[in-house]
Amino acid sequence: MPVFKTPFNGYSVKFSPFYESRLAVATSQNFGILGNGRLHVIDLSPSPGPTPVTELVSFDTADGVYDLAWSESHDSLLVAAIADGSVKLYDLALPPASNPLRSLHEHTREVSSADYNPTRRDSFLTASWDDTVKLWTVDRPASVRTFKEHAYCVYSAVWNPRHADVFASASGDCTARVWDVREPGSTMIIPAHEFEILSCDWNKYDDCVIATASVDKSIKVWDVRSIRAPISVLNGHGYAVRKVKFSPHRQSLMMSCSYDMSVCLWDYMVEDALVGRYDHHSEFAVGIDMSVLVEGVLASTGWDELVYVWQHGTDPRAP
Repeated sequence: MPVFKTPFNGYSVKFSPFYESRLAVATSQNFGILGNGRLHVIDLSPSPGPTPVTELVSFDTADGVYDLAWSESHDSLLVAAIADGSVKLYDLALPPASNPLRSLHEHTREVSSADYNPTRRDSFLTASWDDTVKLWTVDRPASVRTFKEHAYCVYSAVWNPRHADVFASASGDCTARVWDVREPGSTMIIPAHEFEILSCDWNKYDDCVIATASVDKSIKVWDVRSIRAPISVLNGHGYAVRKVKFSPHRQSLMMSCSYDMSVCLWDYMVEDALVGRYDHHSEFAVGIDMSVLVEGVLASTGWDELVYVWQHGTDPRAP
């Protein structure tokens, strides 16, 4: 399956919601500690051949790119989360000189995540190490609102797939929070782990179920209607779990990646929850995604400067 080599360390990879063979990759130089960044947009070849991956375009940034999100309304629009605290919008339909389309400077520290609203399709969230989450719309030069409650870095903020005003956030303060943009503060605080929470995601088929991934090496699945105890605890990673993602096709399937360099697939509703483990990365695995358009197609990236795209059940390294 296709492998793409990036000049810098991979941080995030996302499938386009419009084109099944298109992905975007966020990368940072020197493991994101200091140096430049680059945003790549790549196309997979429909037939096996000498060039399984072609780069459509790339955008250079003065600082590392930590995350990205495709627009849900415009097939050429991308949001990038940058290490200098900025949020940049890129339009693939415009010439390179016209990009970035916009650079939004409000966060005071690194921007760790970006997520586009899948139901309203005009707004997006960014989370930052400045302990805040910000809500933006594409047409406004300033944020609509800032959500400040977390006591430490916010690593992830993700929209609920069904409720256009609801999102969740995961923080180094060991809590996950649920928010409604119509309310003044968070509507729920989940003390999910005893260590930092690096990622969270909503179930795509049950809008009350959320997963959290932590430095404690575990993933926990919660029902927000009763948060006294998780409905499932998934153990199997050897180090901190960096990202967790629910399948867009199967209710109980989820994907994770870790500093143990592995990518895992889980079915949280069965006793032997670990249904797949891939050890193709040779450095920290930090970015994952599952294709919305083609069931079972997975992608991952890591600090080994490689992006893999493969079908679940096959070897990511197989040609």
